[in-house]
Amino acid sequence: MQRLRCTYAVLCVCAALTGCSAMEAASTRHGEVKGASASSGEMGQSDTNRIATIAMRSNLDSLYLLMEKLYRRNPVEWKKTAASREESIKRVRAAIEQRQSWPGLQGQRDIKALSLALTPEFNGDRVAAFIYASADMIIAAHDGKTEFFLVDGLDAQHLYNAARNIEIAVWLMGSRRNVEGKVLLLSDDMGEAGRNLSFEREFSKIVGRLDLLAAFVTEKYRRAGINYVQNLFGGSLLQFLPVR
Repeated sequence: MQRLRCTYAVLCVCAALTGCSAMEAASTRHGEVKGASASSGEMGQSDTNRIATIAMRSNLDSLYLLMEKLYRRNPVEWKKTAASREESIKRVRAAIEQRQSWPGLQGQRDIKALSLALTPEFNGDRVAAFIYASADMIIAAHDGKTEFFLVDGLDAQHLYNAARNIEIAVWLMGSRRNVEGKVLLLSDDMGEAGRNLSFEREFSKIVGRLDLLAAFVTEKYRRAGINYVQNLFGGSLLQFLPVR
């Protein structure tokens, strides 16, 4: 009987440990941190350059994800200019990456393009125009670049302004009405069936990255002076002492 009780206790402990392992394994399925791929160009980048480059890539990827999601909720938009959703996405991405103008925006760029894409009278592919204009505005705030090296500089106020522009654009997209009385683009859904705020979360990521980079850039020169002093004092304080 005593042996049975011991066996039962051991089995319970094993089951508990197995359950904990399963829970731990399940928690890791949410994803893991993945760093950007290394490249030879990093040798010409400072810490600020590298952070700006990674943030830019992440912001563009967020916009491409939002474009796909917006097309799924607004399929009538891609049908205005392309044979398929995939073809339209490919064309918009190419225009952004190659710094080409978007035909439906009448040659406008930056905030002028964003304003045009969000006018009620605009009758082109609004998803393409909105995503292209948002990307072009963000790139313009980074002095027209998507990669940054030692010779490049960033204006913190321009980055801050870009973050506010995204916030304004998202608000206009959901509050303005087109000529038919409907919101310009369907995005987040907060109906009786549930709440889907995935669009808001992705736009918030873009705003957060821009704000953080703006704050980081404002501290760059101050930190350079602090680092110099730290190295100066550290060089004399952190030396090995003679032992004989």
